[in-house]
Amino acid sequence: MSATSPSVPSGPIPAQPPRRWSSHPVADVAQLVAIVVLAIFILVPIYWMVSTSIKTANQTFAMPPVFVFQPTFDHYREVFAEGAVTKGLRNSLIVASLSTLLALLLGTPAAYAMARFDFRGKASLWFWIISNRFISPIVVALPFFLLARDLSLLDSHWVLILTYLTFNIPLVIWLCIDQFRAIPRDIDQAAMVDGANQWQALRTVVLPLAIPGLVVAAILCFVFSWNEFLFALVLTRAEAKTAPVEAANFMTGFGVRWGAMMATGTLIVLPVVVFAAIVSRHLVRGLTMGAVK
Repeated sequence: MSATSPSVPSGPIPAQPPRRWSSHPVADVAQLVAIVVLAIFILVPIYWMVSTSIKTANQTFAMPPVFVFQPTFDHYREVFAEGAVTKGLRNSLIVASLSTLLALLLGTPAAYAMARFDFRGKASLWFWIISNRFISPIVVALPFFLLARDLSLLDSHWVLILTYLTFNIPLVIWLCIDQFRAIPRDIDQAAMVDGANQWQALRTVVLPLAIPGLVVAAILCFVFSWNEFLFALVLTRAEAKTAPVEAANFMTGFGVRWGAMMATGTLIVLPVVVFAAIVSRHLVRGLTMGAVK
C-alpha cells in the first residue's frame, strides 16, 4: 500500500506579498509633533523679524501683540536713505564672493591631492585641516586683530577675506575630498593615457564630475562669509563694515531702532533664503554624493 504523495500545483508559484509591518500611531504622532515644534522654532523668529520690519513703532510695542495690521515700508525707506546698510550689503557681497572663490581655488586641489595620493604625514595633515573647524572664532579673534593691526590690514576687505579663508578652505577640503574619492581613479588614468597630465585630468575630467560637491562647498562658504558677525565687528571700523555689523549699529545707548534693525535683518536673510530655495536640489545631491559606496 503506497502512500499518496501530495499533488504539486503546476505553473509558476505565485509570489508571496511582502510583509507589511503595522504602523505605530504613537510614534507617528510623536514624529508629527516634533516636526511641528521644529518648524515653529525656525519660522516664528523669521515671521517676527519680517512683521516687525513692516509695523509702525506703536504696533511693534502693542500689548497684546498685533497680528493683523496695515503694512508700512517706512523702515526700508529709512534704511536705504541712510546709505550705511547699502554699503554694508555691498561689502558683504565683495567679501563673501572673493572668499568663496579663493577657498574653491585653493581647497579643491588640496582635496584632490588628499583623495588621490598617499604621502608621509597625510593623517596628521588631515587632522590639522579638520581641527580648524573645531576652533571657536572668539578664541582667535584677538590674535587675528593684533596680526591685522601689525600688517596694516584693519578695516579692509582683505582682512576679512583672509580671515574667512582660514575657515572656508578646511570646509572645502572636507566636503570635496569625498566627492573625489567617489570618482574612480580609472578616469584619471584614462585621461593621462590619452595624453593629459595630472592637472589637465583634474580640470577637464574630474572637476565636471565633482560639480555637485563644489556647489555645496561654495554655498556653505558664501553663507558663512555673508552671515559672519564677530570678525567683521572686531576687524572693521567704517569702510569695510558688513551688513550684519551695520544691523547691530541700530542698537545704541539711547535705544534700539527695532524697525530699522528688523528691516536690515530681512534684507540680509532674504537673498540667502531665495538662493537656498533655488539650489536646494543641488545642495541635497552634493551632500549625499559619495555617501554610498
